[in-house]
Amino acid sequence: MQQTSGESGSLDNVTPGEPSTERMSLGAAIRQRTRLTTRRPLDLLLALAGGVTLAAVLLLVRLTADGVDTPPPGPLRTLLPASLLALASGVANLAVILLVCVTIVERLIHREFRHILRALLAACLGYALAGALNAVAFHIAGPAGPPEALATPPYQGGLTQPLHGYLAAAVGYAQTMGPAHMPRVRVGIWAGIAVTAASVLLSGFTTPLGLALTFVLGWTCAWIARYSVGITSPAPEPARLVRELRRLGIDPLDITADGTDQEGHDRFAIDTVDRRFDAVLVRADVATGFWKRLFSRLLLRDPAAPPVLFTLRRRVEHTALLDFAAQAAGAAVPRLLALGDLGPGTTLLVREHVRTRSLAQLHSHEITDALLDEVWNGLALLHRHRIAHRNVSDLTVGLRMDGRAVFHGMSTGDVAAGGFAASLDTAALLTTLALRVGARRAVESAVRHLGTETVAATLPFLQPAGLPRTLRRRMRSSSITLGDVRTEINRIEPEAPAGPAKLERMRPRTVVSVAAATIVGVLLASQLTDVDLTTISGANLVWTAAAFVTSLVVVFAAALVLIGFVPVRLPLWSTVLVQFAGSFIRIAAPAGLGSLALNTRYATRMGASAGLAISAVGVSQLVGLLTHVALLLICAYLAGTAYPADFSPSAILLVVAGVLSVAVAAVLAFPALRRAIMNRVRPYFQGVLPQLLDLAQQPRRLVLGLGGTLLLTVGFVLCLHFSIVAFGGSANLAAVAVVFLAGNAVGSAAPTPGGLGAVEAALLGGLTTVAGVPASAALPAVLLFRLLTFWFPVLPGWGAFHYLQRKKLI
Repeated sequence: MQQTSGESGSLDNVTPGEPSTERMSLGAAIRQRTRLTTRRPLDLLLALAGGVTLAAVLLLVRLTADGVDTPPPGPLRTLLPASLLALASGVANLAVILLVCVTIVERLIHREFRHILRALLAACLGYALAGALNAVAFHIAGPAGPPEALATPPYQGGLTQPLHGYLAAAVGYAQTMGPAHMPRVRVGIWAGIAVTAASVLLSGFTTPLGLALTFVLGWTCAWIARYSVGITSPAPEPARLVRELRRLGIDPLDITADGTDQEGHDRFAIDTVDRRFDAVLVRADVATGFWKRLFSRLLLRDPAAPPVLFTLRRRVEHTALLDFAAQAAGAAVPRLLALGDLGPGTTLLVREHVRTRSLAQLHSHEITDALLDEVWNGLALLHRHRIAHRNVSDLTVGLRMDGRAVFHGMSTGDVAAGGFAASLDTAALLTTLALRVGARRAVESAVRHLGTETVAATLPFLQPAGLPRTLRRRMRSSSITLGDVRTEINRIEPEAPAGPAKLERMRPRTVVSVAAATIVGVLLASQLTDVDLTTISGANLVWTAAAFVTSLVVVFAAALVLIGFVPVRLPLWSTVLVQFAGSFIRIAAPAGLGSLALNTRYATRMGASAGLAISAVGVSQLVGLLTHVALLLICAYLAGTAYPADFSPSAILLVVAGVLSVAVAAVLAFPALRRAIMNRVRPYFQGVLPQLLDLAQQPRRLVLGLGGTLLLTVGFVLCLHFSIVAFGGSANLAAVAVVFLAGNAVGSAAPTPGGLGAVEAALLGGLTTVAGVPASAALPAVLLFRLLTFWFPVLPGWGAFHYLQRKKLI
């Protein structure tokens, strides 16, 4: 057999330890396909579980801060002398540090820098998060300190109580070491950690709960580091692959890399003297499609959801089970011949090589009615034996050289499948054939084989949620739609069931709404935890009502801005509801982005093209920016006119102008900063020039947009001013305007949703320094202002968001 070029090599003389050029050629082929840095989804799931556990404990500390304390574990202190415990922990710590240095040197020699980075990141996270969580625990527990079940007095906090920073770092480092990497050194590190943990526990320095949480934190940091940095698994040695093949009775002459399968696993073609085999290396760290399957599992009901297999053993067993079941049924699937072991985390699957052409490779004239009948016969054979394919598409269905239909990619299928899964397969095959031969021929071939009643019963399953992801992607680029297939079925059977089957547990938009509502609740709770809300109860009701009215005027003004700048007719009522919905969305998105996306979506739903809607919203953003800067300069000048008598500019104006000048100079002087700013603002202002020219020719729209922009700013300023007066404060209106405009700019630049934290700090600092408002009035005024303009619209915004969704206006 001739040697193929590129990624293959002759294997006649390959033996372990023999430096042959052929072996190096094979090694290059394997390493090119398999030495990849991967991120295991399981690590992220475990890290999330650890984070939830720690958060739950902190919440428990908060709830039991004033409750009954658990007595400290005094008897533990009497078991061993403190001097002996100190000596043991000192020796153990020294041993752990030396062994860690050994592992770092060993990894440096092998140039495994990613391994070092992963381990050090886990250790640093352990120290940092231990200190942060300790500070949070003592802060939320109050002066009495955390419950004694978590930490025992005398409290020291910092990096030692209730979580032990050193132990968390050591556990994180040790956990990142793989089970096969220097096993004796790894055992020594864990032994040293165990001695230190026992010493701090027996000395009474920490509690069992605190120690357990320390280990949870260390493991969590390790999983975070593993997922963040990734894992580079060693490629299987070519000699080991050859030995394993020979152990299985296959004497290879040539091995050629053959791409990857749909799961992302590497494929190889193995040539022997008289035949060819197909091999797949199933890797534990390959997670292609995992998150998609997990998301589908959460959204779809059990009969429609694909299996989510976490471990390598489960995946290999499931694949083998499906292959053997299909073979026993007599289906035309490539036979699984052998399973091999190539070391930790890698399994070899060897199948017979069957020359096939998939439906995607066949020309239209080659897809005859006889071929369609053969495909339906093959699927019916699987279904008679209660085997569901679950991945039917033009890539997984093909034709063998002997004319039989063959099915590939059954690793996501099911055995003992019910009628629900069979109907999904039938719907997927109907759609697949419709994309190749048209809806009419596809339906007629199904009726010819399955009967009218069975095809009609498939109609409720013809929906995107039940189709494989590959098939859905192909439908996006095709003129054939599911509606065409439904129409053909209704033509043949007018009495076919019309209602769709319930495949989804919840819709994606429901998930988004619940997630946004959860974020809103968490952020609201975090903002109001340490705030004495009784200060707001002393506000003047008249001025508070005035502030409330101006907060509503703000929403009305935002609607006027959108109506003025969008060149299609927008109803006032629904546009006002969109602004309320934007108040809900902005809670879970950085300042401005949520409202921008929602306004653009609304404009497209009302008839504007996507490009026109984006440019129109961009015009409103540009006009708002120019108005903001102009008003800031004007108000800064007016705010200082009462102080100097020599017509010199005020200090406020000088500061504002200086800050703006420095910002512009920095953007122009540093290319990296300029690119970052341009990337940030380009979505806002892309395509605005044609819209500005069109707007200049329509004075009514221009006046409406500019008037709404000015009214928007005036409403915010008056709301803040009325909030100050409501608590007995007084301030120059121009100075209040400067404070608001500057605070709003800070909030727009902040990465937090709605500028949370940044806006409050800027407004409070500005009112006390620029406007001269006492802190006793400034603090409750800022809280009232944010309550009326940021938090209050959230609840009606949530209702408006769902109402607009039901009306399909967003």
